[in-house]
Amino acid sequence: MDPLTHIALGASLGYAGFGRRLGRHAATAGGLAAFAPDADIFISSATDPLLAIEYHRGFTHAVAFAPVGAAVVAALWLLHRDRRTPARWLPLWLCSLVAYISHELLDAATSYGTRLWWPLSDHREGWDLISIIDPPITLALLAGIAWAVVRRNMKPSVLGLAAAALYLGFGAVQHGRAVNAVRQIARARGHTVTRLEAMPTMANNVVWRALYLHDGRIHSDRIRVGWFSAPTVREGWSLPVVGPANLSSAEKSRDTRRSFARFAWFSENWVGRSPADATVLADMRYSLSSEAFDPIWGIRFTPPGSPNEVEWINRTRNRDLGLRPLWDEMTGRDPRFRPL
Repeated sequence: MDPLTHIALGASLGYAGFGRRLGRHAATAGGLAAFAPDADIFISSATDPLLAIEYHRGFTHAVAFAPVGAAVVAALWLLHRDRRTPARWLPLWLCSLVAYISHELLDAATSYGTRLWWPLSDHREGWDLISIIDPPITLALLAGIAWAVVRRNMKPSVLGLAAAALYLGFGAVQHGRAVNAVRQIARARGHTVTRLEAMPTMANNVVWRALYLHDGRIHSDRIRVGWFSAPTVREGWSLPVVGPANLSSAEKSRDTRRSFARFAWFSENWVGRSPADATVLADMRYSLSSEAFDPIWGIRFTPPGSPNEVEWINRTRNRDLGLRPLWDEMTGRDPRFRPL
């Protein structure tokens, strides 16, 4: 999730739960604690580009690490702002802990993947309930905490949290409808679904990007799940899924650091070759285009003798948000969508 939403959620939880004991400090400490888990973005390696994606949303996002992360935030806050009152340590730590965990859970509600259960498990939780950028939940939280702090009244922050919780719950309902639509589409095609994923597109829970695996191919479609209408589909495309056996002999010879396995783990095994450049092994969950698969990121094995085993391909800056076409999809004006 974007940092602003994390901070707003942490500040709201901190002020609503601990405002009576800590005053406005609860909002500030909560906001800082909710931002802290993303300190893992500084973990990187010049010789191993996959290290960054392995550790982002890694151990700093684990529930087991939350008490430690919260303690660091609380200690720094006391040292900087409140040396006179060490007795406030426990409520400040609890405030920070609640906010810290809120970051982890909100990230897990997106599709990217979060290692909540490290060190017990390396599984990446991704519940697909909300987009990484979703203004309704951000605005509800910001409005609530701003009103609460200005009025010195905790009730508005509670209202903001309630609105955010309702939006997340509605996202779960929409996700269930999208998954059912994907299964219906697959049945109509005579396909057997071995796994599937439905992810909300940017800033809404109406239009969903759907992936499912059938007979060694990943099929992708756009699903519109109107709030007050039946689901419709804009049929997409399919590509062969890529596994270790599908690597070329040159790629296998370069794969000495388990680079492919690490990237496939990150991509939750939704790996395919870019149609525009077959040397790029891409994360098929995300595409620059809704017309065809145009990967946002992926890896390419380098020639023998190169210092890095793989090259990380990141085309995020090339992304055209396409707000007008997305708006047409959300409002049902895109004629390419048809009833199931």
